[in-house]
Amino acid sequence: MTAIRLHPRSDIVAMSTEPIGKKALVVDDDASVLRLMTHWLTRAGYSVVPCESFEQGKQQLTDSPPDVLLTDLRLGAFNGLQLVIQARAQSPETISVVMSAFDDMTLRDEAARCGASYLMKPFSLTQLLEVANRESDTGAPLDPVA
Repeated sequence: MTAIRLHPRSDIVAMSTEPIGKKALVVDDDASVLRLMTHWLTRAGYSVVPCESFEQGKQQLTDSPPDVLLTDLRLGAFNGLQLVIQARAQSPETISVVMSAFDDMTLRDEAARCGASYLMKPFSLTQLLEVANRESDTGAPLDPVA
């Protein structure tokens, strides 16, 4: 299990209680990370669908593609990049963000090739929202974020 620490700047972003009309799918097999990401995104105004397994995430992608996909890289025997590839095939406008506690340049490059941003754990809500907002404004994936 990966322990998530709140980044010192995590409280910089003003939280919104107003829905922003965007749906986020969060997939992580670590319950504490799943709760934190769900809390952050809900407070930022997203409608959040949390999934604790690759299989649940894959089913949600099929049933109702999200505006934003936030997935852990390692999901048991599966890889979060598989979800990114599925999301892109079904809904090319879906913004994909891969989270990992491991800083691996090969994985960063692979995420970028799949059209996803790469966030290193721990990261702040500010960093997460900057990635999602800049991508949705330009329609193109960002360079990986450390």
